[in-house]
Amino acid sequence: MLIAVAACAAVTVIALPFASALDHANIVMVYLLVVALVAMRFGRTAGIVAAFASVLLFDFFFVEPRFSFAVQDAQYLIIFVVMLVVALIIATLTARLRGEAENAEAREERTRALYQLAHEISGALDVSQIQSLVAAFLKTEFDVEAELLLPGPNGELGSIAEGSRQPPADLAVARRVLETGEPMPFFESEVGAMALALPLNAPIRRRGVLVVRSRERDSVVSTSQRPLLDAVAALTSTAVERVHFVEVAGRTQVQIESERLRTSVLSAVSHDLRTPLTVVVGLADTLARGESSLPPELRRVATELREQAMRLSRMVENLLDMARLRAGRVKLLKAWQPLEEVVGSSVSAVEANYPGLAVQIELAPDLPVLEFDGVLIEHVLVNLLENAVKHAGGSEIAIRAGKNDRAVEIKVEDRGPGLPPGGADRLFDMFERGSPEAQSVGTGMGLAICKAIVEAHGGTIRAGNREGGGACFAISLPVTRPPEALQTALPAADALR
Repeated sequence: MLIAVAACAAVTVIALPFASALDHANIVMVYLLVVALVAMRFGRTAGIVAAFASVLLFDFFFVEPRFSFAVQDAQYLIIFVVMLVVALIIATLTARLRGEAENAEAREERTRALYQLAHEISGALDVSQIQSLVAAFLKTEFDVEAELLLPGPNGELGSIAEGSRQPPADLAVARRVLETGEPMPFFESEVGAMALALPLNAPIRRRGVLVVRSRERDSVVSTSQRPLLDAVAALTSTAVERVHFVEVAGRTQVQIESERLRTSVLSAVSHDLRTPLTVVVGLADTLARGESSLPPELRRVATELREQAMRLSRMVENLLDMARLRAGRVKLLKAWQPLEEVVGSSVSAVEANYPGLAVQIELAPDLPVLEFDGVLIEHVLVNLLENAVKHAGGSEIAIRAGKNDRAVEIKVEDRGPGLPPGGADRLFDMFERGSPEAQSVGTGMGLAICKAIVEAHGGTIRAGNREGGGACFAISLPVTRPPEALQTALPAADALR
């Protein structure tokens, strides 16, 4: 304020020696210029003080009678009023322009800082780096504390900041914000200040909550600062989602490389074992055929040797089949054919290997003709039936088929102990066995091969437990429209049944 008065006084001292030579209008203009400069430099209040000071000094030193506030000519009263009004308007507009310029500079500075934050956060490798960058930015720009709360593997929110312990009340607010997606201010009783929970709404889904804490009791940030805070939350959510997908991509790449390596090893080992196994199987078969000339003990050994050699050969064949399927080197030899023939041949093959076994067959009369590779689908059904024989413990085994919407569903069911809880999906993984303590032996490749073959046909396979006990494996094969020539032959084929 003193500076404003001093500036007007300086103008008076400079203009006073020229009072007789200068017109009063010129002196008024100089005073108005000083009012504008003071308002621009020191603000609205200083400009108003300069406006009143300039009017008083002009009246005292330049208006007759000089050195007195008395006025001889009434027209000077109008000049004083106009001068004061114009000075106030100039002071107000100049101060407003100065404030807008300062706000523009502040916005530019914050935009530059936000751009720098976006640049730094785009290179963050994990969420802890994101936490550090966001907390440092908000501390510098708003003088507030920031903390990221992200859901863990079990879905519970947890802080990324080291050593942080969230009060239950804060976690309850954060969980609500995560569910609703709406920001929520709340009062932290432990520190006696306001806090604000902002949802991290990413393009794919909500990734967590950003909690901002201040030292104020009424608000976290001002209304003008809130858009910048929302922009920081949007940048944070995008960065967290990017880090998440980078981690997912890394894990997927590792799984792909592991699967590729495992397939290569399976293929190499299967090929290397095939030749010596063929020799072993041939020798064992020769011994078993000549068992009549052997002593009883050696006959038993020869028979056991042949069985184990055949079992090992089947395991290697399974490994080789799996390697071929995974590598995509198996070409389906599809043909239009009735499902009944493949089911019948599969059951016959299993019953031949297991004397005394009786498989119940229930096929719907309206089964359509399907296009599939008969050898591979028979392999699948034989595998499922033998699996039921091994694990069902001599219980009832049935194979059923019926049309369901646009697919034919084939079920292989038994009345054994069933599948372990939560293990149905893992059964179709390689080297996965239904029960580690099962009495039957195997590599755990059979169901993986079945899944690969069925999916190559565009179908699905699933496993589950039956009501009343037992397991059920269901295969769905798609139903497509057969060619016209086959459709005309279908009535004749049905008549022969």
